[in-house]
Amino acid sequence: MKVAFTTSDKVHINAHFGSARMIDVYDVTKQGYNFVNTLEFDDNLKEDGNEDKLVPKIEALSDCTLVYVLAIGGSAAARLIRKKITPLKAQSEEEEVLAILDKLVKTLNGNPPPWLRKVIQQEEEKLSYAGFEDEDE
Repeated sequence: MKVAFTTSDKVHINAHFGSARMIDVYDVTKQGYNFVNTLEFDDNLKEDGNEDKLVPKIEALSDCTLVYVLAIGGSAAARLIRKKITPLKAQSEEEEVLAILDKLVKTLNGNPPPWLRKVIQQEEEKLSYAGFEDEDE
């Protein structure tokens, strides 16, 4: 599954979703994780209530399952959830991306909590649905 992190330094989860200029994306499996890419946003990203600035971010995250943020507004969180992307808040801006990735891999190999099992199930359904579409072509 793909997991995204709002960051300003590529080390910590330290950016608000709406004003994040960078979102790092990783592919996470039970075997480990790999960096995929950095999504960059240059538009007017001030925290000003302008909901239109969220559209490119949400579209760019369409293949992600989880997005870790320092903070997120209710409207943005709801929009992500409607797209089957689960937003998660970091404990503090000192929380490190690699530490979260290590914990996530360990959790996937152990007994994931119910919310994560549901997310994994949704991810598997997306993959099987995508595979089904390919068979028709």
